[in-house]
Amino acid sequence: MSKVAKGAAKSEAEPEEVPFETALGKLEAIVEAMESDELPLEALLSRYEEGTKLAALCQARLADADLKISKLEKKSSGDFALTPVELPGESAED
Repeated sequence: MSKVAKGAAKSEAEPEEVPFETALGKLEAIVEAMESDELPLEALLSRYEEGTKLAALCQARLADADLKISKLEKKSSGDFALTPVELPGESAED
């Protein structure tokens, strides 16, 4: 029983350290498993919870990458310039 508890605690701590590509792959596997209609309800709920954490992690990493890219946009003169970033859900009028 202690091994199960340790494994559960480890999987909850892992998402922060998982590379984007790995997290996306795990998320895709979770979606496929959930769509198979072969999982019991408890497993479906567990996978859903894990999937939402992975989706949030992927979204955060993509937003961070987008911010880094927009900070390094090159002007036509050849110089790099910091450009304003419009985050999802924001408009230029805000």
